[in-house]
Amino acid sequence: LSGGGSRFMRAADGTLGPAHSPMILPPVPVKRPKPAKKAKKAVVFFEVEILDAKTKDKLCFLDKVRPPPRVCVHPQWYPARQSIRLDPKGKSLKDEDVLQQLPVGTTATFYFRDLGAQISWVTVFLTEYTGPLIIYLLFYFRVPFIYAPKYDFTTSKHWVVHLACMCHSFHYVKRLLETLFVHRFSHGTMPLRNIFKNCTYYWGFAAWMAYYINHPLYTPPMYGEQQVTIALMIFLFCQIGNFSIHIALRNLRPPGSKTRKIPYPTKNPFTWVFLLVSCPNYTYELGSWLGFTMMTQCLPVAFFTFVGFVQMTVWAKGKHRSYLKEFRDYPTLRSPILPFIL
Repeated sequence: LSGGGSRFMRAADGTLGPAHSPMILPPVPVKRPKPAKKAKKAVVFFEVEILDAKTKDKLCFLDKVRPPPRVCVHPQWYPARQSIRLDPKGKSLKDEDVLQQLPVGTTATFYFRDLGAQISWVTVFLTEYTGPLIIYLLFYFRVPFIYAPKYDFTTSKHWVVHLACMCHSFHYVKRLLETLFVHRFSHGTMPLRNIFKNCTYYWGFAAWMAYYINHPLYTPPMYGEQQVTIALMIFLFCQIGNFSIHIALRNLRPPGSKTRKIPYPTKNPFTWVFLLVSCPNYTYELGSWLGFTMMTQCLPVAFFTFVGFVQMTVWAKGKHRSYLKEFRDYPTLRSPILPFIL
């Protein structure tokens, strides 16, 4: 029987009763385990003491320094003027150095040194290279008050003088363009006093060389055209090589970074000298001035080449030592500036 939507079944005694149907229970909520809380990293605080590198006077003491800090000892001076170092006579720490990775404990002592007024490398290079370019041309055109009045604005009768002017101008125009479009500097500034020292060196030698090369009594090289031609080939070859090395070094450092990598030869044959030399840009620079010396056969040029070679050797040895210290796999066959010699 059925009625009202209910179901009944007859029991054994003949009575009717409701039929048993399966009981539907509501779903029991399952409690999900709460995610475990991330353990908080312990924060290490540092105590930083900064002393004057010369007098050892305490300049400041920073308590509970939480890395990474940015310390400016003298706020009235821009950061490029301030040098922070671990030792009074040691090297300045780099901007990318991290406090936790330095060989200091939680109590660190640093030394401050004022580097003096700073100026950008680009400004220094543009100034010191523009000077020789202009100064040499003043002597080449024999402007008044340089030689005797009768020689004012006259030109030399020797074609090697004109060739030397073109080579000298080409060299410094190349340097100016490389400063603007090729070089990527690891340091943004240098001491302001260096611009006076550098300009005295470049400008002074340019005037000394130009005075004798463009002098009305100048005599051409001993072996004439053959000597000049060979010298010109050496000069141009080394100028191309120098430019090729600068491009290769530029490509090692991404824009805006201070990344240092081991330079290796590229597909450009002029870079193959990297197999034997750590600083081939100096090697090619030396070759350029040797060619210019041979071309002009002028004693001031030879002296300038010698002084430049001594200075470039110092720079090359410094970079070579830096490479060996920084890179364990640096090629040991390389020499600083001259293959197998120096």
